[in-house]
Amino acid sequence: MLKKFLVSGFALAIFSCGAFAEGKIGFVNSQKILNDAPQAAKAKKKIEKDFEKRDQDLQRIAKQLQGMQENMDKNAVTMAESDRRTKEREFNDLNRDFQRKQREFREDLSQRQNEEMASIFERVNKVIKQIAEAEKYDVIFQEAVYANPRIDITDRVIKALGDGTK
Repeated sequence: MLKKFLVSGFALAIFSCGAFAEGKIGFVNSQKILNDAPQAAKAKKKIEKDFEKRDQDLQRIAKQLQGMQENMDKNAVTMAESDRRTKEREFNDLNRDFQRKQREFREDLSQRQNEEMASIFERVNKVIKQIAEAEKYDVIFQEAVYANPRIDITDRVIKALGDGTK
C-alpha cells in the first residue's frame, strides 16, 4: 500500500511540476497481462500438469480419510474399545500425513508460481522497455489507481509477447 502511495505521489509531483508537459506517458495493466499473455497461459498449464499427480494423490487420501471417518462413526457402537483406538490412531496418523503433504503441496505450488511469474515479468519488462524505446515514451507505469485508456499500451505489450512466442 505504501509503495502504491509513493508511486502515485511521485507521479503527481512530476505532473504538477510540468516535467512531462511535452512528454509521452504510458500505462500497462499487469493483471491483464497475467490473464491474457500466452506465456502466462502456457506457464499455468505446465504447472497444472506438473502438480496434477500430487493433487490426485491428495484427493485420494482425502477420500480415504472420509471413508475411515464414516466407517468409525457407523461402527463405533459395535466396535471393541481396542479396535476403536487402533482405528482412531490409524486415522490420526493418516490425517497428519495428509496435512503435511497438503502443506508441502501448497508451499511448492506457491514457489513454482512465483518463479514462473518472475520469469514472465522479466520478459514483460523487456518488451515494455523495447516499446518505450521504439516509441519514445518518457515513462510507463505498471500500477495506477486510474489510467486513461488513451495511454494504456497493455494490448501492444501482449501482442509483442505473442509475437515473441512464435
